[in-house]
This record gives sequence, structure tokens and C-alpha cells, in this order.
Amino acid sequence: MKKLTRHQFLKTSGAGLATGALLATGCAPDRNDQAKTPEFDPNRTYKWNMVTTWPPNFPIIGEGCELFAEWVDQMSGGRLKIRVYGGGELIPPLETFDAVSSGTAQLGHGAAYYWAGKIPAAQFFAAVPFGMNAHQVTSWICSGGGIELWREMYEPFDMVPFLAGNSNAQMGGWFNREINSIDDLKGLKMRIPGLGGRVFERSGGSAILSAGSEIYTNLERGIIDATEWLGPFHDYKMGFHKIAKYYYSPGWHEAGTALELVVNKTNYDSLPRDLQVILETACARLNQYMITESEVKNAEYLQIMKDEGVDIRQFPSEVLSFLKDKTDEVISELVAEDPKSAKVYSSFKSFKELDKPWSDLTEKVFYNEIS
Repeated sequence: MKKLTRHQFLKTSGAGLATGALLATGCAPDRNDQAKTPEFDPNRTYKWNMVTTWPPNFPIIGEGCELFAEWVDQMSGGRLKIRVYGGGELIPPLETFDAVSSGTAQLGHGAAYYWAGKIPAAQFFAAVPFGMNAHQVTSWICSGGGIELWREMYEPFDMVPFLAGNSNAQMGGWFNREINSIDDLKGLKMRIPGLGGRVFERSGGSAILSAGSEIYTNLERGIIDATEWLGPFHDYKMGFHKIAKYYYSPGWHEAGTALELVVNKTNYDSLPRDLQVILETACARLNQYMITESEVKNAEYLQIMKDEGVDIRQFPSEVLSFLKDKTDEVISELVAEDPKSAKVYSSFKSFKELDKPWSDLTEKVFYNEIS
């Protein structure tokens, strides 16, 4: 029998339940450098700033960041205090990455696909069109090798990423044009980020990246013809049903989008070990909070939309099949031109292929035949 290292044994045996509890939720980093962390000092306090890509007081996600700060304060006994800034309050929303990397802010919250221009491979840690759902993405990141790659990608930027939320399954978006065929995508201007945006452009449309606070105005003024955002709860709160005619399903581009907390590594390494663990643990709680809150609120607000007569439709099979083909093209080109993307996608794809027979046998049958 092949002899396993202690790390391999813990990951493949019941003993893994002990150390895996944190890995399975907050995705804690390896602890090979524990001796380098400062000693515990009950009298020293830290005051940190968190910048986000979300509008101020944004429901669930922005509110979750505020709760995160409260949890850290409570668990640390007031030794680590975090002030949260919504997008635009301290810096522009899409400058969150640079602010944390430079140390202007110690923490940031957003989605990794916003940084595709800096790290193309980062997109795979947020959402892959026709990829995996929230449970599968979480499993890949925390227990399937994703978190190690994620940290490898961010290390040159002096940042440590943590899984800290998920949108769950999203809707396909709001449109002021019916989508009955592939031709209806041509010339369409849509707010859609990440790999989904590249696929949309390959399909004949124009993908526009804008912060959440700008979407309503852009859609109202005709700067864009369509937008994706999240799900019924957030979309209703944004008022999209008042200015767009059709609400399409499914969210082919984002089946379960992972959200991130990024920490400036120099600042993170300056913390004593107990405060590092508190940050990791608060990320795990935030991840669970966002998933469960989104599920409940989306179910409630889907019914509200139906009661108010929102025109909810499904993309034709022809359109989804076309988008799937274009997704394969875009990803193939990306991994061919960027070795880091190839490395990350190889891990992502391997986990998806490993999980597929199991999910087909269980969840797919349940949803299609039983529920």
C-alpha cells in the first residue's frame, strides 16, 4: 500500500473531519508559516478599512460585509475593528483590487471576474458559463484544490483571497428585446462581466462592464439594452422591472457565483494567529449567510414579480446551445494563450467531470423527476 503523507491522510480519512471543518467552509490557508506570526497581545488593537465593489448598504451582500465586521469585532473582543465602505464611498467600486494590493485598504470584497484585465485566470474563481452551481463551486474551491490555486494567482499582488459568499443561481437578465433566436443577440448592448461577457461578444452582442450603482441609469437611458445582475430579490430592489420588458432564465453565465474577501498579505501576516483565524471563520459565516439569505429572498420575490405581472421567460434551447458552443470556444482560446488560466481551468474542469456522475445520479434526478 502506498504510504500517505499526514496531509494526504487527513484529507482522505475521518481525521480530515477535524482539520477539514474550517477548510470546508472558510477555506483556510496552509499553516507552514505559523511561527512567523506575531505573539498574542490582548492589549493591541487593529483598525482596518474594507472597500467593496457593491453599492452602499446593498442588501444581503453589502449588509453581509457590515455583519462580517461586527462578527470580527465580537469574536476578537474589540481587538480588530473593521470599517466598511460601499463602492464609491472611499474609492471607485472597480478599484477595490488595486486598493487592497497597494495597502490603501486592508480588506476588500467583490467578485474575482472584475479583475480579468489583471489576472485572466481570476475569472474561474467567480463564475464560468455553463459551469457549476454554488455547492459545487464551494466544494471545488475549499476541498478540490481551488483555494491553493486562487492564492497562487493573487500572491504576486500581495493579497490573500478567501471564499466569502455566493450569489446562488442567477437569472439570465433583463431585456428590452425578445430573445427568440440567435439573431436577436446580434448588436445587443448588455451589461455582463467576466467570461460571460466574452461569450456574449462572441455571440454578436456588445458586453459592457459597469458597477452596480450605474446599471439602472444606463438601462433607463438606453446606453445598454439589457443587463444581468443577480436574482429576483436584488433585481426587484434595483427596480429593473420598471424599465425592462422581459426577464429571462436561466443564468447560463453564472450558475453559482463565488464572492471573495481579499486581504492585503502584508497586513494579514502582521496579525497574531488568533485574529487570522477569526477572519477566516468570519468568512465562512459570511459565505453561509449569503447563500441562505439569497435562496430565501429570491423565492419570495419571484412570487412578488409573478403577482405584479413581470414577463418572465426562458431562453430558447437553440440560444442556450449556441451560447454553450461559444463558451467552449472562448475558454479554449483563453487557456491556449494564458498558462495560468490553463492551470486553473484544468483543476476546475477535472473537478466538474469528477462530480458529474454523482450529481447526475442524485440532484439531477431529484430536480427532473421527483421535485
